[in-house]
Amino acid sequence: MSVLEYVWAGVLAVIAGPAAFEILGLGIPITVLMVFGGFVIGIVGGATPGLAGPFLMAVSLPILLSIFGFTPDALLPVLGFLVGVMKGATVGGAVPAILFNTPGTPDAMLTTFDGYPMAQKGQAGKALRTAHFASVSGDTFSDIVLFTCAPFLAIAVEAYLGFGEKAALILLSLAFVAAVVGASPMKGMIAAFFGLFVAAIATGEDSYPRLTLETDFLANGVPLITAVLGVLILGEVLFAFEQMWRDRRVEKIKEVQQEGDQRLTWAERKQLFPFISVSALIGTGIGALPGIGSTLAATLGYATGDRMHKGPVKFGDGTPEGIAATEAANSSVSGANLIPVLSLGIPGNVGAVFLILAAESIGGFNPGPGVFRFTTSEVNPELVIAFGLFTAMMLANIMNWIIGGRIMAACGVMSRIPKQVLLPIVLLLTLTAIYVQETDFNAFYFAFAFAILGYLMRKLKVPTLPFVIAFILAGNLETSIRQAFAVSGGDSWFLFKSPLSILFLLIAVGVIIFFSRPKKPAANKAIAAERDS
Repeated sequence: MSVLEYVWAGVLAVIAGPAAFEILGLGIPITVLMVFGGFVIGIVGGATPGLAGPFLMAVSLPILLSIFGFTPDALLPVLGFLVGVMKGATVGGAVPAILFNTPGTPDAMLTTFDGYPMAQKGQAGKALRTAHFASVSGDTFSDIVLFTCAPFLAIAVEAYLGFGEKAALILLSLAFVAAVVGASPMKGMIAAFFGLFVAAIATGEDSYPRLTLETDFLANGVPLITAVLGVLILGEVLFAFEQMWRDRRVEKIKEVQQEGDQRLTWAERKQLFPFISVSALIGTGIGALPGIGSTLAATLGYATGDRMHKGPVKFGDGTPEGIAATEAANSSVSGANLIPVLSLGIPGNVGAVFLILAAESIGGFNPGPGVFRFTTSEVNPELVIAFGLFTAMMLANIMNWIIGGRIMAACGVMSRIPKQVLLPIVLLLTLTAIYVQETDFNAFYFAFAFAILGYLMRKLKVPTLPFVIAFILAGNLETSIRQAFAVSGGDSWFLFKSPLSILFLLIAVGVIIFFSRPKKPAANKAIAAERDS
C-alpha cells in the first residue's frame, strides 16, 4: 500500500466503518457518533468546575471498554470518544472563566483576566465567541503539525535509535516531566521514582516475585487503572472535600445585563489573528515536549500577546486580544501533545495518558515508532488506526467550528452546580468505573490506598503527573534496559556505549540542573495553579 492508500484506509475506517443505526437508509458510523458524543460531553464537563477533561476521560474509559469489548473494532470508537472529550473540554473550560471568574480548568486561569471583565461590561457573548474562535484556530493548527511531524519523527526514531538509545530517551522524558511539572524538580523526581518503584511490584520477567511481601494480594502487581484513577481523580476529590470543608461560604452569582452587539465581526477576527498565530506557535512548540502542560503555554502566550498589544484597553482590563492569546496557546497544546505519544509512546499530559491506557487495554495499537512503519509488501494495521485517529481529530475540529460555539454558550448554567452536589457524583462515578474495569473488590483497596496517596501528594505539593507517567512507562523502560543489556553482552556500561544515549542522558541531567535554579519570587499564579495540581 502507498501512503495515500493508508490515509484513505484510515479515513474510510472512520466514515465508512460499522454503523450505529440508520436514518432513512443511511448508516451513521459508530466512530463519528462517538466523536460527537465525546465532544459534547467534553464541552459540558469543561464548563463544569471540578470535572474537566481528564476526569471525564478517566470515568469514560472503563465504561467504554465494557460496552465495546477488547476487539480491534473497538479501537477507533473508544479513541474517537476520548479525543472528542479532550477537545471539547479544552474549549468548555473558558465558559465559567468568562461568565463567573471561575476557571473550569487550570489553564483557563488566564482567561479570567480579560474574559470576566468583558462579561462585567456586558460583553460576555463577544468574549465567549472570541475564546471559541481562538481555541479552535489554535487546535486546528496544532493538529496539522501533528499529522505532518509525528510520522517523520517516528521514522527517524525507528531508524537511528537502538535499545540503549530508547532506554536513555525514556529516562530523558521522565527527567523532563519531573523537572518541569511541579513546584520543585526534587519533588518531581521523588514522584517519578516512586512511580517506578510501585510499578516494580509483582513478578518480573525473570519470574522472581518482587516487593510482594509474599502475599497473593500483590502477586499480580498494582492494577493500572486503580493507580491512575486513585492518584489523579480520587486524590483530587479528597483534597476538594477538605477545601470545601474549610471554606463553607456560598458566594452569590451576580447577573450582569448584556449590552451592545455580541457578534464577532470579520474585522475583529482579523485583528485577533496575529495574537492567535503567535500563541498557536508557542503552544504547539511547548506541547511537543513531554511534561510541559497547557498552563505554561497559556502563560507564555498571554505574556507575548501583552507585549504585542497596542490597543487602548490594556491586558487584564477586558480586551479580546487577551482572551485570544490565552485560548489559542492552551488549545494548541492538545494536538502537539500527541506527537511524543504516537512517535515515541511517551505521554506528555493527562489526556494522553488515557489515550495510551485505551490503546493498551484494547490491544492492536501500540503507540511508538512502530506505528508509522511503512512497507509496500504487507499492510501495517497500526498505521491505518493512526490515520483513523487523525481523521477523528479533524472531525472533532469540524464539529467545533460548526456547533462548538453554540454548545459553549449554552453551558453557562453548568458552572452553578454546587460542589457539595458535584463531588459525591464524581466519587461514585469513579468508583463505578474502577469496578467496571477490574470486576474485583480488591481493586477498591488499591483505589483507596492510591486516593490517600494522591491526597497526601497534593498536601505536600508533590506533583502527581510524574508519578502516573513513570508508572505507565516503567514496563517499557525495563524492557528496553533488559534488551540493551542483553545485546551488549552483559556490559554494565551499556547505556554509555552510544553517542546518542550519552547525549540523551546529558540532556536529562542538564534539564534537572536548569529547572532546579532558584526562581524569582513573583511567580505567575496560573503556573502556581498547575503546580499545585
